[in-house]
Amino acid sequence: MPPNPTTQKMSLTHKLTEALDSGINQIGQIRILRDSLQLHHIDDTDLDSLEAFDSPDAAREISLYTADGDYRFTKGELSLKKGWILNLTSIEEIRKALDLFYPASLGLWRAHELGTIRVQNLRDKLGRQSGMYRHARNISDNGAQELVQTLCGPANKCVKKILWQIDKDLSLQDSEASRWEGIVPPADATNAIPMVCQEACNFFVAEARKKSKAEFEAKAD
Repeated sequence: MPPNPTTQKMSLTHKLTEALDSGINQIGQIRILRDSLQLHHIDDTDLDSLEAFDSPDAAREISLYTADGDYRFTKGELSLKKGWILNLTSIEEIRKALDLFYPASLGLWRAHELGTIRVQNLRDKLGRQSGMYRHARNISDNGAQELVQTLCGPANKCVKKILWQIDKDLSLQDSEASRWEGIVPPADATNAIPMVCQEACNFFVAEARKKSKAEFEAKAD
């Protein structure tokens, strides 16, 4: 029997409550205020000056664009705009808002802790592509490693910790991207929920296709 979605949400709310009660107060670029049931950007300090919202649904619009008005292609970007505060009424509403800011992040965090997360290595991901994206599977190992270092990690505005490898026998080369723990400083593992990446995102796949094409053309020349 598949897990009941309502039960899963209740379990996540309970887990989040435990985490907040233990001193956790951050995920990604969001500060979580347990006592007042508020969320705001970690770089905002004058809370009285912020634009206030009273519904977790406001997270959807807040997280849609950067401060410059650019569309945030992935919600894991380190580009969440500042200047807002959510005044909520329960941990359940905090969970709902966080699910909109960072979709599936709480569930992946919990599954990672339990050891039940499903990680898909890059070659497996690329091998399942069809249409024009099927050519992405031809990218070289070196090309794939280069893409990780130019697309992933905080230097490239991604907040997530990479759990996948190139394939089951080839791990990622040591780099800032591979070492990143999914926690935005100055927070650390004692007071923040890490954000994790279980498989390469669609943007990575699209760039792998371009890289593969460039490699093919370079060989032809």
